Amino acid sequence: MKRILMGVFCLLCCLGAATHAAEEKKEVADLSKIKVLDLRTSQSLALASNPNMEAAQARVEQARARVSQAVATWWPSLDVSGSGARIRLSDSSYQGNQRLAALWGGTTDQSTDRYGAGAQATWVLFDGFYRNFKEQQAAFDEQSVAAALVDSRRLLVTSVAEAFLNAQLAQTRVDIARADETFYTRQLEDAQNRYNVGAGPWGDVLNIKVQLNTAKTGLMLYQREFEAAGYGLAALLGLPDAEFPSHVRLEALDRESATKGQQKTPEVLIKEALAARPDIRRLEMVVKQAEATKGLAKAPFYPKVQVAGVVEGVREGDAGLGSEDFGSTVGMNMSWNLYAGGADKARMIEAEQAKREAVYTLAGLRNSVAAEIRQDLALLAAAQEQVRLQRETVKLVEENRDLAKNEYDAGEASLVRLNEAQRDLNTTYSRLAQALVSYHLAMQRLLSATGQNLASFDPPAKGKK
Repeated sequence: MKRILMGVFCLLCCLGAATHAAEEKKEVADLSKIKVLDLRTSQSLALASNPNMEAAQARVEQARARVSQAVATWWPSLDVSGSGARIRLSDSSYQGNQRLAALWGGTTDQSTDRYGAGAQATWVLFDGFYRNFKEQQAAFDEQSVAAALVDSRRLLVTSVAEAFLNAQLAQTRVDIARADETFYTRQLEDAQNRYNVGAGPWGDVLNIKVQLNTAKTGLMLYQREFEAAGYGLAALLGLPDAEFPSHVRLEALDRESATKGQQKTPEVLIKEALAARPDIRRLEMVVKQAEATKGLAKAPFYPKVQVAGVVEGVREGDAGLGSEDFGSTVGMNMSWNLYAGGADKARMIEAEQAKREAVYTLAGLRNSVAAEIRQDLALLAAAQEQVRLQRETVKLVEENRDLAKNEYDAGEASLVRLNEAQRDLNTTYSRLAQALVSYHLAMQRLLSATGQNLASFDPPAKGKK
């Protein structure tokens, strides 16, 4: 028997360990086959693998379980009990029992075994509508937590967009610095060859070496900035140890990408946002929860009525209880607290103020959403205009740099003019990249503010574990 019990215990331990391991296993984003990572893919990977999303999903499951707990209170409860005891009487009690037993010609024992078994069913018929409001509260809580999950996804998509675009800007600056290094490397070769044949001054060689070292320093700095930006993006993607794969390159920033403005009016966008934003939906559910909590606070002002049935049996000497050892009791009871030191009234006041807080918090969020949309629209328009101006400037500066290079090669302009034109070109390229990133960031933030940035992503499966 002991071996069987030990085997069952070991099996349960193994099953428990396997279940625990399965629960602890987390999905990790796989970038092994990705060479060029774009924004949408980054957002999809983050939604699937970010551990914060798993935590939010777990909160939804907890809220769903609380609804089941609230529904369960409508059903009767059934409890079974069993007992066994060995009773040894004191010497004086035993002697008294002996004398009584002798009057009838019987005997008694000082030690006896007593066994009992029973079952009790209880069903609450009325509790001041407490169960109604408790179920409503749990249901609204589930909807609130579900909306919070959607809002977490909305914010994650926005955070990934910001991290990706900042990393993309750093990568673009690396490319600009590398092109600058290549330009001065070639210029140094030309200047050295001119000096070797006596057609150019040594000062040009020294000057270009200085510019080349400056370009290398800038390249090293931007590479470190890109590396740091990669860590933040990797953390959002849920990659182990926040390590961004070295073989993955971000999609290049398209300098000719279309920059469309927003055609809808702020009033239309605000109306759409108020209907679509999950954080507003969550606070609406919080207001309803607070209303249900007021109902819960009123429940103690009513009586509580329940019926109960008990079947109980007791036997002495052995555990073989039979039908003749059992008795039953069926009854109904009512309880009504008439005074509790003002605690019930205080709970009502607390619930009313909690609802008041939720209502004003919701109103404040609505105002914040309207302000956020108007601000994002202004930033989007400014970024769009900045992109247009920087594109025009790039064409002018490119032409000016090419002209300065041709004049320098022909000996008609000084190296100072060429260096100045090259610096202007690098600065303008960087400003255009910054303007494009600002535009895309403004667009992503506007999509987030209106609650539309999740429209192209599949919602999480209901009941996901």
